[in-house]
Order: sequence, then C-alpha cells, then structure tokens
Amino acid sequence: MSQRSCFLAGAVVVAACLTSSYSRANDHAEVNVTLPLEERLAAAIEAKDINGIMAFYVPGESLRVFDLLPPRQYIGATEHRKNWERFLTRYPSTIHAEVSDWKTETAGDLAVGYGIFRINGPDKDGKPLDVTVRLTDIFRKINGKWLVIHEHVSCPIDVATGKADLSSKPAEELAKQFGVSPTTINEWGRSGTLPLGHN
Repeated sequence: MSQRSCFLAGAVVVAACLTSSYSRANDHAEVNVTLPLEERLAAAIEAKDINGIMAFYVPGESLRVFDLLPPRQYIGATEHRKNWERFLTRYPSTIHAEVSDWKTETAGDLAVGYGIFRINGPDKDGKPLDVTVRLTDIFRKINGKWLVIHEHVSCPIDVATGKADLSSKPAEELAKQFGVSPTTINEWGRSGTLPLGHN
C-alpha cells in the first residue's frame, strides 16, 4: 500500500471516529433535554408563578392531562391552568417542589420524560402536606421549544384498600426499612401483601 493510500485510509478512520463521537455527544444531550424544563417547572411551582408553570405546556385546546384528582382528564390549557390554581391554594404559605430520577427519550420532534415529582409544604392548617407522584410528560418541539402536549400523573395504590400511596418510596429504600431484599419488596407489591406497619 502506498503512503498516500495509508494516509487516506487513516483520515477516513479518524473522520468516522469523530462523527461517531459527535453523534454520541448529541444523543446524550438529547437524552437529558427535558430535565432542565422539569427543574424550571419545580422552581415556578415554588414561586407560585402560574404563568411560569403554564409556559411549560402547549397553549390551546390540544393539551391533555391525566392528573391524580378528578375529573378523569383535563382538556386544554385553560382547564389545566384552573387545576394548577386550585392546587396551589392547598399551600397558602411556602411550597417545595423537586424532580428526581428523571429520564428522557427523544425521537425527532417528540420526547417522553418520566421520573418522580415531590411537592411538600404546610397546608392551610399548618400541617405537612407531602405528595410524591410518578410523572410522565410527552413533549413536542414547536418552533424550537419543547412543550408538554400530554401529562400523566400517577401513584401506587394498595389494591386491598384502594388507598393511594402518596409517599411512595423506591424498592431499595423500603428494603432497608424492613430489612429484606428489593426482590422481596417487589414480590410484596405483586401479591398485594404489605408488612405490618407500612404506611
């Protein structure tokens, strides 16, 4: 092989490596693209900034939200705004919001983000009101901006009692609490059998 051929082959390999590295870097950036948005949502909740909260969602009637509280769904940004306004009145003084375990997957102009969202603070009687939920948001990139077009809020329930678990913890944390393995916790969950003293 001539010196020129070796040089060309080497240049092709280097270019391929750089392209692959650039692609992986872009993929990583896209994977985390909605986390800052969720963090801004949490900050807007803490500030009780209803306009900041609603800037997270697509405007108009295309928004669909499955929330914890009735009705079954909220249709449109106007109805969901009223939902948020009602919710914020439950916390007349301070409120804390945080997102954790957030993951995002993207495909073109669509993204799905999912994780844990916790809101807590004193209620109108000064008693702690602490709510931890599972949150799934579907985003669409519109005019270069990611906006939520569908939101689904959920929590585990005790099938035997129908009671919602609004302070749900991961299996690993419950395993430490009860001195068992995470596998045992998952088995309890599948069977609906919870140990005495579980709240």
